[in-house]
Amino acid sequence: MNPCWAIILALVSATSLIARPAADRPNIVLIYLDDSGFGDYSHNGNPVIETPHIDRLAHKGIHFTQFYVTSPACSASRFSLMTGRYPAHSGFGKWVIGPSAKPHLNKNETTLADGLKSRGYATGMFGKWHLGNPNPSNNMSPDALPVAHGFDSWIGTNVSHDYSQAKLLQSDPTGNNPIAGYSEVAKNLPSDVAASTSLTGRYTQAAIAFIQKNKHRPFFAYVAHNQPHLGLFVSDAYQGKSRRGLLGDVMAEIDDSVGQILTAIKEAQIEHNTLVIFSSDNGPWVRFRDTPKSKYGEARMHVGYALPFRDGKGSCWEGGHRTPGIFYWPGTIHAKRELTPVSTLDVLPTVFALTGAQSPDPSILDGRDIRSLILPNHPNPKPLEFEFYYSHAKNIIIAVRKGPWKLMVAIPSQTGKNYGFNASEEHPLLFNVEQDIGERINRAAENPTRVQSMLEMLRKKRLELR
Repeated sequence: MNPCWAIILALVSATSLIARPAADRPNIVLIYLDDSGFGDYSHNGNPVIETPHIDRLAHKGIHFTQFYVTSPACSASRFSLMTGRYPAHSGFGKWVIGPSAKPHLNKNETTLADGLKSRGYATGMFGKWHLGNPNPSNNMSPDALPVAHGFDSWIGTNVSHDYSQAKLLQSDPTGNNPIAGYSEVAKNLPSDVAASTSLTGRYTQAAIAFIQKNKHRPFFAYVAHNQPHLGLFVSDAYQGKSRRGLLGDVMAEIDDSVGQILTAIKEAQIEHNTLVIFSSDNGPWVRFRDTPKSKYGEARMHVGYALPFRDGKGSCWEGGHRTPGIFYWPGTIHAKRELTPVSTLDVLPTVFALTGAQSPDPSILDGRDIRSLILPNHPNPKPLEFEFYYSHAKNIIIAVRKGPWKLMVAIPSQTGKNYGFNASEEHPLLFNVEQDIGERINRAAENPTRVQSMLEMLRKKRLELR
């Protein structure tokens, strides 16, 4: 063959790979922060934190103003994101599983990565796992880490970086630390400042390399930043960059990470083939806002914002469960500020529907396919009235939302505050959280029929989840 023709054919082949139809197994990039509140972003009104790249996602994609996570703490929230199921299904027994805990994500659960891998996707994870850790309690189970759950590759921490046993691990076919298939990059992370400050940048560069390597095939990139969970770590290039101090510096580095990933997608000419989803696992850790001395040192100014919502991480007030929720897909999703409430439970069913991936048993999913909310003129009917259950420390539900109404039968908070309320199944609280976003006015007395109906919903769901 003439060498010139060979070059031309190669170029045509490469172009056809890059220019596949946008809806033909679109790439999925899922960016998930840790303990980042609704009010930590300039597009949500923060007056001094600047997040221009995340703002771009919000302004040019679907910005859900009522986006929920199922649990106000880490492991349980991530379980729901990965499986589309409420935390009570996890078997964890509590909302956070530490490095020495026996439980881990069950191999029988179908994760986002499992489903997409079955559709021919390359699957990579870059960041915090916190869905299990191999240890003596679980006989160093190989099912405790990401490769057992559909990911081809991973670099990240086994748990939150503030645990003394926190490690930075990576998948490695020749490795055997802590178990076969992995190698240890760093350990005792709180004491290893260099490793801890490298995490955001390390994940970013690994994700970009993954995108570049797989730009000619469908891929799923899960970028799970450790920040801004306490303690805060930021690399030298971002120190002093923000008027908001260290928290603002951390958010600046995360925002730049988003910008670099968006640039890599654009330079790979796959911008129109890629859906980017952005959120956080729960609200900010407000218990440390009034604590001058803690394991994190002077951390009062390091805590983010749940505003305009009440409380934060560790509570079932809106500040614990409401997080940013953005879907960005140039050329497919039209810019829109969407007021309809949705949750992380809806991510898996929607992504599977978009990509043709299958859940072994769709009836076990608690989430919904929300393509009709994110795709213009989609033939699916709009989702039914929002029904959502708030889980707490033992993954037991203690609140329910139906439409704009929220009923609470308990009001735990890591701050120790009850904000002037008491709640029980005999005397539940009822708020209209669209008219009263700060949850100030208990409407139970004037709505006895609604209270009874929602109590029955909560009790029925508890039995179902058990």
